[in-house]
Amino acid sequence: MFIHNIDPVLLSIFGMEIRYYGLVFVIGFMLIFIVLMKQREKLNLTKDDVYDYIFYLIIFTVVGARIFEILFYEPYFYFGNPIEMLKIWKGGLSFHGGLSGIILWNYIFTRKKRLNFYDTSDILVIPAAFTLFLGRIANFINGELVGKITDMWWAVKFQDYEGFRHPTQIYEALKNLFISFLLIFLRRSNLKKGTLSWLFVLLYGILRFFIEFLKEQSSFIFGIPVTQVLSGLMIAVSLYFLLRK
Repeated sequence: MFIHNIDPVLLSIFGMEIRYYGLVFVIGFMLIFIVLMKQREKLNLTKDDVYDYIFYLIIFTVVGARIFEILFYEPYFYFGNPIEMLKIWKGGLSFHGGLSGIILWNYIFTRKKRLNFYDTSDILVIPAAFTLFLGRIANFINGELVGKITDMWWAVKFQDYEGFRHPTQIYEALKNLFISFLLIFLRRSNLKKGTLSWLFVLLYGILRFFIEFLKEQSSFIFGIPVTQVLSGLMIAVSLYFLLRK
């Protein structure tokens, strides 16, 4: 068993903190930027197009993640304290909302540039999955999104939580790493456009759905945890598009 006492602050300069979680966001968007730059000629994009894509990708990701957090997870708190909606540095970003924002921006961008939606999504889904792996490691460092109490030998005692708990952040990190490697392997195959993108959505939805059984839940829709409802939608939508292909 492990006692969690990791400092979430990587370093502090003149009172300004640089946290692991923030660093992950920077690394993630840099990875996507590098991959898109390497593929820009294939996509017939200019450097300015890539800069625009990344700039608005950040905005749509963060705004989408925040909106879902407000609407589906803590609506009473945020609508009772509207100024808190703007304080994203305190945390509160939903993966499903971030994904929705990414899909919406990718649709807008590809329509504008007269590209196929999957021309960019199939390229960027792998660095995105790897970024999610790093993000869950950052969640573990922060000591947040903890699992239920357990007596497993790898259980972790997190600060401000009773008992030893499942390190579900690590489970999710391993899930995302597995998806990354699988997509890299499958990319070598002659798959139809969009297959990689929807496989990511399907695998993420299935694995996340089952991991949620090990987490402490606080938000429900008709008695079902919100995250499992949203993951179920991911599974249904991805199966629909995969079967169409």
